[in-house]
Amino acid sequence: MRAQLERVERIIDACGVAGRIEALLPIGVRPRQLRARTLLIGMVLAMLQGRDALLTNVHEALLELPDADRRRLAVTADWKDAEHQLTYRQLEYTYRLIVGKLAKETPDGSPSQALSEVLDRLLEASVTVLGEPDSKSYAVDWTAHEAWSRPPPKQAAQAEPQTEPAADHCQPAATDTDAEPAPTADAQQQPEGHQQRRDREASWGHRTVTHPAENELFFGYYLQALTAVRDEHGPEVPELARRMHLASCRHDPPAQIVPVIARMHEQGIPISDLLADSGYSYRQPQTFALPIRQLGAQLIIDLHPNDRGTHSTHQGAITCNGNLYCPATPKPLLELSPLPRGASAEQTEAHDRRCEELARYKLSPITGYDNDGYRRVICPAAQGKLRCPLRPQSITLPHDRPQVLKPPEHAPACCQQQTITVPPSVNAKTAQKHDYPSPQHRASYNRRTAAERTFATLTDRATNDLSRGWCRLTGLTPIALFTATALIARNTRIADAFNARQAENEQRATNGLPPKQRKRRRHTLEDLAAAANAPPQPTTLAAK
Repeated sequence: MRAQLERVERIIDACGVAGRIEALLPIGVRPRQLRARTLLIGMVLAMLQGRDALLTNVHEALLELPDADRRRLAVTADWKDAEHQLTYRQLEYTYRLIVGKLAKETPDGSPSQALSEVLDRLLEASVTVLGEPDSKSYAVDWTAHEAWSRPPPKQAAQAEPQTEPAADHCQPAATDTDAEPAPTADAQQQPEGHQQRRDREASWGHRTVTHPAENELFFGYYLQALTAVRDEHGPEVPELARRMHLASCRHDPPAQIVPVIARMHEQGIPISDLLADSGYSYRQPQTFALPIRQLGAQLIIDLHPNDRGTHSTHQGAITCNGNLYCPATPKPLLELSPLPRGASAEQTEAHDRRCEELARYKLSPITGYDNDGYRRVICPAAQGKLRCPLRPQSITLPHDRPQVLKPPEHAPACCQQQTITVPPSVNAKTAQKHDYPSPQHRASYNRRTAAERTFATLTDRATNDLSRGWCRLTGLTPIALFTATALIARNTRIADAFNARQAENEQRATNGLPPKQRKRRRHTLEDLAAAANAPPQPTTLAAK
């Protein structure tokens, strides 16, 4: 307990937000017993203990500290001639003040600049204290964060204003459409007739589920996380969440995460690879792809089915899956799709051979992107990857190269010139680091599962389950503060587990043993069928 408290204090002190928050709070007639630093420490301790995001749990976590720590953190203070123990009302009052200062004056479902800075500093401090991963690659994803409040009835929503004062953001939400919330932050029951308050910043959104419906509505927010992953061909690293973003579902998640990544870039945190699914890539390039490339990051993305295949040409070259290809590229190769899940070894080998053949028709870049996003690419025949009649020197190449049998009758610019210039507007949405869907792309993109594991650990009932009811506050700011502390607790568990595995592997290496392999938890239909059809094992008299 003592070591855990010391580490939490180092994280809160390293972020430096406690002093900034204290400077924003008003000075009353008498000094407040509870400081912002102690409140943040109590929130992280409550999350580390696997409790729900309730102010009562924060209060209990502070009261359970040893007597010396309670006095040091002013949980127990000397008032006049007697000791005074921190009350729940004092804790709730301080929390309301903090929320009011960090929220926007006119709430619109997106975090304020002050709140964004606090969230960035909290998570960055956790990564610094726990051990910064030796990696420059990150995976980004979003998930549904369901609000405790239920949506208001249609008639009430039309009659009530769409915004509320920032000081009211800490009001609790109702448990259902008929229940009335309490004036405390933990949504206790109140007498009938009490005016009901609802979360007006939350809105309707879509989330993917596993049942046949595949897509359903929910009322709440979109939570995004930026998780550190290992570099390509690099060592394993602890998958720590380095940034988060919480916003109403009325805001587009990819557009909202770009400023967060830009702030990382401005703070000198290098980003080499950014892995994202088709939810991010299937956007206007001005919203996500172009700003990310402008920061110097390379995208490794899954393409939406509508973005796959051929779409247009540039100086005669075919634009397909983010690359430029020879006009004589066979059509079946341009129609290659990603390898399906559960493909056999034979299917994988055949798919990879076709990807290798398609790469011979690609116009490969010979220069990097300049400051304006332009680069030059070279004809595959001029590069020696093809035999083409329009390039007489390529006919002397060995016959293991593909040969163009029917070159274009009217040679376009890409066939007349050895190289062409590609502006940033070409393949602006689909260009990425590796050819899609090559085995190199598949191996690199598999690192994105770290983002899925981040949200899986946030919905683990054994620790912090961020399902509906985990936080019974309304408004973006109070929910975001508790979510950040939950991510700090999650980072702590991930770092401890990673360090324990590393120590165990080092011990096994000292004893001449190989690293411990993780257990295989997935059993396919083929495995179950083979076990069911296996011949019975012969028994011996000793076994009988």
